[in-house]
Amino acid sequence: MSSNTTALVRRAPAAAWLAENGALVALVALVVALSLLSADFLSLTNLLNVGVQAAVTAILAFGATFVIVTGGIDLSVGSVAALSAITLAWTATHAGLPWPLATVVSLAVGVACGLVNAALVAYGKLPPFIATLAMLGVARGLALVISQGSPIAMPEAVSHLGDTLGGYLPIPVIVMIVMGVVAAVILNRTYPGRAMYAIGGNEEAARLSGIKVNRQKLVTYALSGAFAAVAGIVLASRLASAQPQAAAGYELDAIAAVVIGGASLSGGKGRALGTFVGALILAVLRNGLNLLSVSAFWQQVVIGVVIALAVLVDTLRRRGTN
Repeated sequence: MSSNTTALVRRAPAAAWLAENGALVALVALVVALSLLSADFLSLTNLLNVGVQAAVTAILAFGATFVIVTGGIDLSVGSVAALSAITLAWTATHAGLPWPLATVVSLAVGVACGLVNAALVAYGKLPPFIATLAMLGVARGLALVISQGSPIAMPEAVSHLGDTLGGYLPIPVIVMIVMGVVAAVILNRTYPGRAMYAIGGNEEAARLSGIKVNRQKLVTYALSGAFAAVAGIVLASRLASAQPQAAAGYELDAIAAVVIGGASLSGGKGRALGTFVGALILAVLRNGLNLLSVSAFWQQVVIGVVIALAVLVDTLRRRGTN
């Protein structure tokens, strides 16, 4: 074997590892850069603040990962999060349900929204973009109708989700980690998870191999709705009230986190850990830009460029494998 061939063989695993963990490398580089630019960045208080900022987006993104792995898209998660939170607050304060039962109803609303999305996609044959865009409007509208456009106070027991344990560990961060573990287990250790990858890789081949594609899409979008409901409850607990306009635009951050984390918009590829890293990148970037007193307008420009680069990398990676 020639020296050139040996060098290529040695480089191949490194290149594969970098392609698989590029988001993690980018996160480390970003943390190092910001720690050099701002003395406050690595303080414990600020790092915990980054975790809190990432929590809602990450939970939404974990749910969106399921859909994107199948080759779909879910634009409704932000609105479903708001509707679920409004449902919990309204049923607990106006309908008089105990908060545990109100929480179950809230989660059921999220699942129901996901099932409607799935039915439109799987049986109505609507493109996922159109089906979930419609649900985005419907869920947001229902949140406004139920709340009459005004915030509703959350039950005190639920509001404690926005507190900290031991005075320093934010509960939203714990919820984010738990939901991330749940997402990883579903994707890697369960039949629905394996079916998601098969459908995203080649839907027709998945169908011919015996996978009930339509049924699995119901499971996939229902999970996305359930994760959106949890994210909505966490967000409302931080605000101590459910607000009908909450989580507006969060669906874009969630999708961006999934793509930045290495998932492919064409389906068949995506990891819960990658999504978690993608959400952290967005939170760290925003936090660092705030510490550096960068204008909020320019922050939007920077975030947009990062998202565009992530999609470009995904496109180039797919071309290289074809």
